[in-house]
Amino acid sequence: MAVNFPQITADQLHPVAGVRLGFAQAGIRRADKKDLLVIALDEGSTVAGVFTTNAFCAAPVTICQNHLAANQGIRALVVNTGCANAGTGALGMENAQLTCRTLAAQMGLQATQILPFSTGVILEHLPMDKLLAGLAPAIENLTAHNWYNAAQAIMTTDTLPKAASRQINIHGQTITLTGISKGAGMIKPNMATMLGYIATDIGISQTDLTELTKTIADQSFNCISIDGDTSTNDSFIIMATGKSGLQVQKGTPEFAQFAAALQSIATELAQLIVRDGEGATKFMSIVVEQAANLTEAKQIAYSIAHSPLVKTAFFASDPNLGRILAAIGYAGVQGLDVAALDLYLDNVHVATQGGRHPDYTEAQGQTVMNQAEITVRVVLHRGTTNATVWTCDLSHEYVSINADYRS
Repeated sequence: MAVNFPQITADQLHPVAGVRLGFAQAGIRRADKKDLLVIALDEGSTVAGVFTTNAFCAAPVTICQNHLAANQGIRALVVNTGCANAGTGALGMENAQLTCRTLAAQMGLQATQILPFSTGVILEHLPMDKLLAGLAPAIENLTAHNWYNAAQAIMTTDTLPKAASRQINIHGQTITLTGISKGAGMIKPNMATMLGYIATDIGISQTDLTELTKTIADQSFNCISIDGDTSTNDSFIIMATGKSGLQVQKGTPEFAQFAAALQSIATELAQLIVRDGEGATKFMSIVVEQAANLTEAKQIAYSIAHSPLVKTAFFASDPNLGRILAAIGYAGVQGLDVAALDLYLDNVHVATQGGRHPDYTEAQGQTVMNQAEITVRVVLHRGTTNATVWTCDLSHEYVSINADYRS
């Protein structure tokens, strides 16, 4: 059950010059499901990525990092669902490399020009016969208008395809940005069991795009949490083809305008993951204001967002708001003066001076908790730094989904 999930249709997704997408039903885990995606990029495209911090990262993550470092010019991405190819040792690495070699041979490229991605069940080997057989059909239907099909092809426990598109005008030139994402569970910052791909026709240097990708990730995909589990496979990729003819450079107004649009689409794609969180019925924004620094602001925001007691209270629409105070208290912020902070539920002032606000009533809290979208706001009065994390509640359905995920 997705929370206020916007209706997304294929005609809303603008094609990006220099990008073609093709999909196949390879039967990797289930028959009659789009589960293999190929993204082809024109020569001269610039590509940058951010990946999971999980030490048990999947084989394709390692290969993606190696191929980006090789700087041979990325020309294609390949994504499979149904099997994460994580916890698969040397054979998993060879299977990911074989995928790259096979796709490269079919597209007339070098293996180092391919970025492989996998998502699905961990500790299982890829069914290589099915995966490799699906590459040719995916290549055959490469087209610039396949963004919606691409969003469907990378889904696992997602209930809806996640995609977004923007067009902005810079000096009379139309710039297009279109992206897709997937993820519904095992979601925690740095990053999560999520995949995100954004393409644009703007021109940008490798150095600027690499730095910008990290910044965008930190302000979008690294600000979401569903269950506090960091996955082995998460990846966020930005592709810039330069086909618009406009080149932007860091430090210019044009770069700032482009970066703002990129931030907007990445945030939308990240929030779609939370709205479609496994079993989610509530979408919550955890806002921490007036912190001494960004580290402590996020420390408190994540502490609230990850708390099972907080999340289950929201699922039950129970204004048991002492759980939020407890999460703030154990966040580990040194020297935190709890008597100085204020807690708000939307615009309802819940706590102040270390205790319940004298004007707060249970009825006020109940009214807010009955909503599908809620903002928890913590004002620390320690500085000028703010941070926001987006999360969802924890329901019976989340347990059911993950209890029989492999069946």
